[in-house]
Amino acid sequence: MIDLHTHTVFSDGVLIPAELIRRAAFAGYKAVAITDHADPSNLDFILGRIRSLTEKYAAFLEIDVYPGVELTHVPPALMGLLTAQARNEGAALVVAHGETVVEPVLLGTNLAAIEAGVDILAHPGLITEQDAALAAERGVYLEITTRKGHSLTNGHVAAMARRFGAKLVINNDAHAPGDFVSAELRRKVALGAGLSLDEYHGAEANSVALVQKMLRK
Repeated sequence: MIDLHTHTVFSDGVLIPAELIRRAAFAGYKAVAITDHADPSNLDFILGRIRSLTEKYAAFLEIDVYPGVELTHVPPALMGLLTAQARNEGAALVVAHGETVVEPVLLGTNLAAIEAGVDILAHPGLITEQDAALAAERGVYLEITTRKGHSLTNGHVAAMARRFGAKLVINNDAHAPGDFVSAELRRKVALGAGLSLDEYHGAEANSVALVQKMLRK
Protein backbone atom coordinates (compact mmCIF):
# COMPACT_ATOMS: atom_id res chain seq x y z
CA MET A 1 0.00 0.00 0.00
CA ILE A 2 1.00 3.60 -0.65
CA ASP A 3 -0.37 6.79 0.91
CA LEU A 4 0.44 10.02 -0.90
CA HIS A 5 -1.50 12.41 1.37
CA THR A 6 -0.48 12.67 5.05
CA HIS A 7 -0.07 15.36 7.71
CA THR A 8 2.21 15.85 10.71
CA VAL A 9 2.53 18.40 13.51
CA PHE A 10 3.96 20.76 10.90
CA SER A 11 0.33 21.50 9.98
CA ASP A 12 -2.80 20.01 11.56
CA GLY A 13 -1.64 16.43 12.17
CA VAL A 14 -0.94 15.09 15.66
CA LEU A 15 2.17 13.01 14.91
CA ILE A 16 5.78 14.04 14.46
CA PRO A 17 7.18 12.69 11.18
CA ALA A 18 9.01 9.76 12.79
CA GLU A 19 5.85 8.47 14.44
CA LEU A 20 3.78 8.94 11.32
CA ILE A 21 6.35 6.96 9.35
CA ARG A 22 6.49 4.21 11.98
CA ARG A 23 2.72 3.87 12.17
CA ALA A 24 2.43 3.75 8.39
CA ALA A 25 5.07 1.02 8.20
CA PHE A 26 3.39 -0.96 10.98
CA ALA A 27 0.09 -0.75 9.09
CA GLY A 28 1.72 -2.27 6.03
CA TYR A 29 2.44 0.77 3.88
CA LYS A 30 5.51 0.66 1.65
CA ALA A 31 5.69 4.39 0.85
CA VAL A 32 4.22 7.65 2.09
CA ALA A 33 4.38 11.27 1.04
CA ILE A 34 4.28 13.83 3.84
CA THR A 35 2.12 16.63 2.46
CA ASP A 36 1.42 19.12 5.21
CA HIS A 37 -0.96 22.01 4.59
CA ALA A 38 0.95 24.85 2.96
CA ASP A 39 0.45 28.42 1.80
CA PRO A 40 2.92 31.25 1.12
CA SER A 41 3.66 31.62 4.84
CA ASN A 42 5.04 28.14 5.53
CA LEU A 43 5.77 26.34 2.28
CA ASP A 44 9.55 26.69 2.49
CA PHE A 45 9.60 25.75 6.18
CA ILE A 46 7.62 22.53 5.69
CA LEU A 47 9.65 21.36 2.73
CA GLY A 48 12.91 22.22 4.46
CA ARG A 49 12.04 20.09 7.48
CA ILE A 50 10.76 17.09 5.54
CA ARG A 51 13.56 17.21 2.98
CA SER A 52 16.07 17.21 5.84
CA LEU A 53 14.48 14.04 7.16
CA THR A 54 14.30 12.24 3.83
CA GLU A 55 17.77 13.27 2.69
CA LYS A 56 19.73 12.70 5.90
CA TYR A 57 17.94 9.72 7.43
CA ALA A 58 16.47 7.78 4.51
CA ALA A 59 18.65 4.76 5.25
CA PHE A 60 17.14 4.48 8.73
CA LEU A 61 13.48 4.80 7.72
CA GLU A 62 11.39 1.65 7.42
CA ILE A 63 9.54 2.75 4.30
CA ASP A 64 10.09 5.14 1.42
CA VAL A 65 9.20 8.73 2.38
CA TYR A 66 8.73 11.62 -0.05
CA PRO A 67 8.55 15.35 0.73
CA GLY A 68 5.49 17.16 -0.50
CA VAL A 69 2.87 19.77 0.33
CA GLU A 70 -0.88 20.13 0.18
CA LEU A 71 -1.65 23.64 -1.05
CA THR A 72 -4.62 24.48 1.14
CA HIS A 73 -7.24 27.23 0.92
CA VAL A 74 -4.90 29.35 -1.17
CA PRO A 75 -6.50 31.83 -3.58
CA PRO A 76 -6.93 30.18 -6.97
CA ALA A 77 -4.92 32.98 -8.57
CA LEU A 78 -1.87 31.90 -6.54
CA MET A 79 -2.11 28.18 -7.26
CA GLY A 80 0.22 28.22 -10.26
CA LEU A 81 2.85 30.33 -8.52
CA LEU A 82 2.84 28.17 -5.38
CA THR A 83 2.94 24.93 -7.35
CA ALA A 84 6.06 26.14 -9.14
CA GLN A 85 7.58 27.37 -5.86
CA ALA A 86 6.92 24.02 -4.18
CA ARG A 87 8.71 22.18 -6.96
CA ASN A 88 11.62 24.62 -6.81
CA GLU A 89 11.83 24.05 -3.04
CA GLY A 90 12.20 20.31 -3.61
CA ALA A 91 8.67 18.96 -3.37
CA ALA A 92 8.53 15.50 -4.89
CA LEU A 93 4.75 15.71 -4.90
CA VAL A 94 2.29 18.62 -4.99
CA VAL A 95 -1.22 17.99 -3.75
CA ALA A 96 -4.00 20.58 -3.92
CA HIS A 97 -6.76 20.79 -1.33
CA GLY A 98 -9.80 20.46 -3.56
CA GLU A 99 -13.33 21.76 -3.25
CA THR A 100 -14.50 19.35 -0.54
CA VAL A 101 -18.13 19.87 0.48
CA VAL A 102 -17.25 20.01 4.19
CA GLU A 103 -14.98 23.08 4.05
CA PRO A 104 -15.42 26.59 2.58
CA VAL A 105 -12.94 26.16 -0.26
CA LEU A 106 -13.16 28.89 -2.88
CA LEU A 107 -14.91 27.95 -6.09
CA GLY A 108 -12.37 27.76 -8.88
CA THR A 109 -9.79 26.00 -6.71
CA ASN A 110 -10.19 22.68 -8.55
CA LEU A 111 -9.72 24.34 -11.93
CA ALA A 112 -6.75 26.42 -10.77
CA ALA A 113 -5.03 23.35 -9.34
CA ILE A 114 -5.52 21.35 -12.52
CA GLU A 115 -4.29 24.22 -14.67
CA ALA A 116 -1.26 24.57 -12.37
CA GLY A 117 -0.35 20.94 -13.00
CA VAL A 118 -0.47 19.62 -9.45
CA ASP A 119 0.05 15.89 -9.10
CA ILE A 120 -3.07 15.09 -7.07
CA LEU A 121 -6.32 16.99 -6.61
CA ALA A 122 -7.40 15.87 -3.15
CA HIS A 123 -11.06 15.36 -2.24
CA PRO A 124 -12.35 17.44 -5.18
CA GLY A 125 -15.95 17.37 -3.98
CA LEU A 126 -18.61 17.85 -6.65
CA ILE A 127 -16.04 18.27 -9.39
CA THR A 128 -17.55 19.56 -12.63
CA GLU A 129 -17.55 17.75 -15.93
CA GLN A 130 -15.25 20.38 -17.40
CA ASP A 131 -12.73 20.07 -14.58
CA ALA A 132 -12.78 16.27 -14.66
CA ALA A 133 -12.17 16.30 -18.39
CA LEU A 134 -9.29 18.75 -17.99
CA ALA A 135 -7.78 16.63 -15.20
CA ALA A 136 -7.78 13.67 -17.55
CA GLU A 137 -6.19 15.75 -20.29
CA ARG A 138 -3.52 17.22 -18.00
CA GLY A 139 -2.71 13.99 -16.16
CA VAL A 140 -3.82 15.25 -12.75
CA TYR A 141 -4.89 12.42 -10.46
CA LEU A 142 -8.21 12.66 -8.61
CA GLU A 143 -8.41 11.36 -5.07
CA ILE A 144 -10.71 8.79 -3.53
CA THR A 145 -10.30 9.38 0.19
CA THR A 146 -10.87 7.24 3.25
CA ARG A 147 -11.22 10.35 5.43
CA LYS A 148 -14.64 11.02 6.94
CA GLY A 149 -16.39 14.09 5.61
CA HIS A 150 -14.23 14.43 2.54
CA SER A 151 -15.33 10.94 1.49
CA LEU A 152 -18.98 12.00 1.12
CA THR A 153 -18.44 12.75 -2.57
CA ASN A 154 -16.24 9.76 -3.42
CA GLY A 155 -19.01 8.28 -5.56
CA HIS A 156 -19.32 11.44 -7.64
CA VAL A 157 -15.55 11.69 -8.08
CA ALA A 158 -15.37 8.06 -9.17
CA ALA A 159 -18.20 8.56 -11.67
CA MET A 160 -16.61 11.68 -13.15
CA ALA A 161 -13.24 9.98 -13.42
CA ARG A 162 -14.76 7.01 -15.21
CA ARG A 163 -16.77 9.19 -17.57
CA PHE A 164 -13.87 11.39 -18.64
CA GLY A 165 -10.92 9.03 -18.25
CA ALA A 166 -9.25 10.75 -15.30
CA LYS A 167 -6.91 8.68 -13.19
CA LEU A 168 -7.69 7.95 -9.53
CA VAL A 169 -5.58 7.35 -6.46
CA ILE A 170 -6.70 6.22 -3.00
CA ASN A 171 -5.36 8.16 -0.01
CA ASN A 172 -6.04 8.31 3.70
CA ASP A 173 -5.42 12.02 4.30
CA ALA A 174 -3.84 10.75 7.51
CA HIS A 175 -3.71 13.12 10.49
CA ALA A 176 -3.77 10.78 13.50
CA PRO A 177 -2.60 7.32 14.63
CA GLY A 178 -5.66 5.43 13.44
CA ASP A 179 -5.83 6.96 9.98
CA PHE A 180 -3.65 4.42 8.15
CA VAL A 181 -6.44 2.02 7.22
CA SER A 182 -5.97 -1.61 6.30
CA ALA A 183 -5.81 -2.93 2.77
CA GLU A 184 -9.25 -4.45 3.27
CA LEU A 185 -10.82 -1.15 4.32
CA ARG A 186 -9.15 0.68 1.41
CA ARG A 187 -10.73 -1.86 -0.91
CA LYS A 188 -14.15 -1.46 0.71
CA VAL A 189 -13.99 2.33 0.48
CA ALA A 190 -13.14 2.07 -3.21
CA LEU A 191 -15.92 -0.41 -3.92
CA GLY A 192 -18.31 1.69 -1.86
CA ALA A 193 -17.50 4.63 -4.12
CA GLY A 194 -18.66 2.55 -7.07
CA LEU A 195 -15.31 1.34 -8.39
CA SER A 196 -15.11 -2.13 -9.85
CA LEU A 197 -12.37 -4.45 -8.62
CA ASP A 198 -10.39 -3.72 -11.77
CA GLU A 199 -10.78 0.03 -11.21
CA TYR A 200 -9.70 -0.38 -7.57
CA HIS A 201 -6.58 -2.23 -8.62
CA GLY A 202 -5.97 0.43 -11.26
CA ALA A 203 -6.16 3.18 -8.65
CA GLU A 204 -3.64 1.37 -6.47
CA ALA A 205 -1.38 0.91 -9.50
CA ASN A 206 -1.62 4.65 -10.15
CA SER A 207 -0.02 5.33 -6.77
CA VAL A 208 2.86 3.07 -7.76
CA ALA A 209 3.19 5.00 -11.01
CA LEU A 210 3.33 8.30 -9.12
CA VAL A 211 6.09 6.97 -6.88
CA GLN A 212 8.03 5.85 -9.94
CA LYS A 213 7.56 9.32 -11.43
CA MET A 214 8.97 10.89 -8.25
CA LEU A 215 11.98 8.60 -8.39
CA ARG A 216 12.73 9.77 -11.93
CA LYS A 217 12.83 13.45 -10.92
